[in-house]
Amino acid sequence: MTDLRVSLLQLDLVWHDAAANRAKFQEKIQQLPETDLIVLPEMFTTGFSMEAPTLAEEMDGASVAWMRQMAQERNAVVMGSLIIQEKGQYFNRIIWMRPDGTYAHYDKRHLFRMAGECEAYTPGTQKLIIDLNGWNICPLVCYDLRFPVWSRNTPISYDVLIYIASWPDRRRLAWSTLLRARAIENLAYCIGVNRVGTDAKGHAYSGDSAAYNLLGEELVHHEFEEAVSTITLSRQHLEETRQKLPWDIDADTFTINV
Repeated sequence: MTDLRVSLLQLDLVWHDAAANRAKFQEKIQQLPETDLIVLPEMFTTGFSMEAPTLAEEMDGASVAWMRQMAQERNAVVMGSLIIQEKGQYFNRIIWMRPDGTYAHYDKRHLFRMAGECEAYTPGTQKLIIDLNGWNICPLVCYDLRFPVWSRNTPISYDVLIYIASWPDRRRLAWSTLLRARAIENLAYCIGVNRVGTDAKGHAYSGDSAAYNLLGEELVHHEFEEAVSTITLSRQHLEETRQKLPWDIDADTFTINV
């Protein structure tokens, strides 16, 4: 049984300044204890912006290269989303960067219509479930949290569900409630990493970055202030809970049309 160490980085973001944000996160990353996975918020290089043509980077751009450098230096996976341009389209894309320089990615499926995200970006069509040290992990982005079918763990295919976000404080009750619900209903750890501060549009963010075990019990929770923490997910808790409470046996089967 191998436990998993996960680092949550809840910071304020500098609006539309990728270099400044990379520098802020780099300082915190270099101070972390040993860890397996470093989680950054949604659009961590720019803040949540619809100005994709101005801000987008290529997959061989400076921010992806920086993630590769951080992963190599810390011998840990680094994940976060940024604005990526590819084949004439723009994506809110999670990069899952490994220490050996290889990577996987997930494009945000549910685009936040009320902010015009669906007009600025192309939605993803494929979930990503990826192995890290024997743990299967499903990374998703912000508004995805409101759509439980997309994240449904039936049959059991992942052990950790991670949402990275730019979730405003006026809807913080929904954020915390849904994170806990996703953990319980999916028999998986659930982690949410959000930003803090106020962006150039006047939207305030409370953070509320948190982690919950399979029973919905809170493992860590940060509110309003910049915060960095490293938690350990217990493999024993994962296996014992699934053995004692195999709710997945009675789950409804279905398929998703995308």
